[in-house]
Amino acid sequence: MSSSSPSPRRVAIVGATGAVGREMVDVLHRRSFPVAELGLFASERSAGRTVETPFGEKTLVAFDVEKVKGYDIVLLAVSGDFAKQHAPALASAGALVIDNSSAFRYDDNVPLIVPEINASALGDAKLVANPNCTTAIAVVALGPLHKAFGLKRVIVSTYQATSGAGAEGMAELEEQTRNQLEGKPVTNSVFRHPIPFNLIPQIDAFQDNGYTKEEMKVTWETRKILGIPDLALSCTAVRIPTYRAHSEAITIETLSPVSPQAARAVLSDAPGVKLTDDPANGVYPMPLNATGQFDVEVGRIRTNLVFGDHGLDIFVCGDQLLKGAALNAVQIAELSL
Repeated sequence: MSSSSPSPRRVAIVGATGAVGREMVDVLHRRSFPVAELGLFASERSAGRTVETPFGEKTLVAFDVEKVKGYDIVLLAVSGDFAKQHAPALASAGALVIDNSSAFRYDDNVPLIVPEINASALGDAKLVANPNCTTAIAVVALGPLHKAFGLKRVIVSTYQATSGAGAEGMAELEEQTRNQLEGKPVTNSVFRHPIPFNLIPQIDAFQDNGYTKEEMKVTWETRKILGIPDLALSCTAVRIPTYRAHSEAITIETLSPVSPQAARAVLSDAPGVKLTDDPANGVYPMPLNATGQFDVEVGRIRTNLVFGDHGLDIFVCGDQLLKGAALNAVQIAELSL
């Protein structure tokens, strides 16, 4: 944000009752975003309900494209189909539309932005895509390392919280864990298999190449954000029984020689990164510590035994609902101030 006081903006959140929508309201307040007016839009069934927010009591309004057109910034926390239907019209009306779905991420004419990494991609765009949560968390660490040492190959293994499936996923974890501990039947509806005391190596649908769509999103989006269209990147995405914050083990082969010490020096100065790397004292990234935090924790930094002096292994944790979604969207909005 600029040092002079920016003029207040009228901000609309569409999908305000979901996990990401609620976080967007909180992040706007936590970051002192200059909100002149906050409009909370939701489905017909939620319309008319009042909710307490840091900006006072607000009444949820049924989404109407004509009502939303008057806002300066529109944050979309809705499905891809909904975004495809309404985002272009809202952007054409003059609003800066920041879409949290995957609808426009692979459109060459729509910037895909993580502000710490590629803020300049915004230009004069009125429609901006917010990355997949897993990608956003990874590139906060990968971006500075690429700038310093160059990325040749990247292998990612994820440990993704139930919050990635929204409020329903978190509720299923809580309810079914209770059932498990009480000896009651354990069922599943949000996830393909029961999630308590389990992990599921499938997030989203399988593609023809054997990877899931979630895994391919990490490949496609990282290439676009970092500006490396031919980056060799493979991902295995796994759902685990935690509430919030995704974790990722990342192996990197670099173009230039790299050492753990050099990587730590780069990451300690990187925006959005919290260096959490003192393994001897039990200090390393963990979901419990990353939950509720804006920064992405990076630690377990070591020389990769396969790639030697051109290789690193790192472990990262970031709050899926914050850097993976709501925070990143608000940071994009801040670029326009």
